[in-house]
Amino acid sequence: MKKVQVTGKTIEEAVAAALEQLQTSKDQVEISVLEDSKKGFFGLGGKPAVVEVTVKADPVKSAIDYLEDVTSKMGVPVTITQRQENDHLVLDLSGDKIAILIGKRGQTLNALQLLTNMVANSDPASKHVKIVLDAENYRTRRQESLERLAEHSAQKVFFTKKSFAFEPMPANERKVIHLALKENRDVETTSEGVEPFRKVVIRPTSSSKR
Repeated sequence: MKKVQVTGKTIEEAVAAALEQLQTSKDQVEISVLEDSKKGFFGLGGKPAVVEVTVKADPVKSAIDYLEDVTSKMGVPVTITQRQENDHLVLDLSGDKIAILIGKRGQTLNALQLLTNMVANSDPASKHVKIVLDAENYRTRRQESLERLAEHSAQKVFFTKKSFAFEPMPANERKVIHLALKENRDVETTSEGVEPFRKVVIRPTSSSKR
């Protein structure tokens, strides 16, 4: 987090000098007045104002900076675009070796997503942001696959009368399973476990056991 201490004849002058030094605007910083200016007698003995100006944490910028750094170190540089979807921000990754970042069943992408959210929300003073990582439309393809898997698993649970637990998956993927089976009266779904090992469990309803 960038911060500077600057003196000036007045608080306003000191703040203006700090903003110029930090190359930012007033709405992007927090200002603490360490000492107010004091006028001396006949121009003698006066004291300048001292302020400490701190640049506010930007969760999205922190997330993007982290992703650019880690993907570059992995040898998979990416282009990142962002879009807002309902209650979360989607960061779309694109590049030549994007399959490496997706990994088997999206495991690498999910791990990156978890770490990116930790980085973005590391400052408790900043507003919490929920970030979903996507890579060249992988999430849409994954959603369609999960919906098919949910229906198939629900049928299996109905016929065997035995519960079925999916592998651990992130919250956005668990939500797909819950929504896919929301109207199915033969089964019920719950999320169990602790992040990042939380998983969806499908169980037969009491009526379907008869």
